[in-house]
Amino acid sequence: MSTFMAKKAEVERKWYVIDAAGKPLGRVAAKAAVLLRGKHKVTYTPHVDCGDNVIIINCKDAVLTGNKLTQKMWQRHTGYIGHLKETRYDTLMATRPEKAMELAVKGMIPDTTIGRAALLRLRLFAGNEHKHEAQKPEAYEF
Repeated sequence: MSTFMAKKAEVERKWYVIDAAGKPLGRVAAKAAVLLRGKHKVTYTPHVDCGDNVIIINCKDAVLTGNKLTQKMWQRHTGYIGHLKETRYDTLMATRPEKAMELAVKGMIPDTTIGRAALLRLRLFAGNEHKHEAQKPEAYEF
């Protein structure tokens, strides 16, 4: 019995919408990462980019459990000596909720060329509206 290996041209891509309102940020990010990589498909092949397009709406309404809202920090460096910038997640969720969701999904995707291509198929929106209605995305419930 031979093992099925998908070819790049054979990949069928669908569009999914995930509503993050009232759901934990990490769980939404984990489901999005699975859809972006294509691991939910029967035809998943590790060396082929076979993931789908994912739209996450209501990022501002995603919740962080426990004390993560006040204790978790986002750290970035400007490139200058001593310029490590820290932002608490309550500030990040209030000002840039899409960035918080992007960081969570990015941490669950491998740092390879396939992973970087998968992140390009992620669309994030703070509110309920998105501009991808023409693609006829289907709602993904979990």
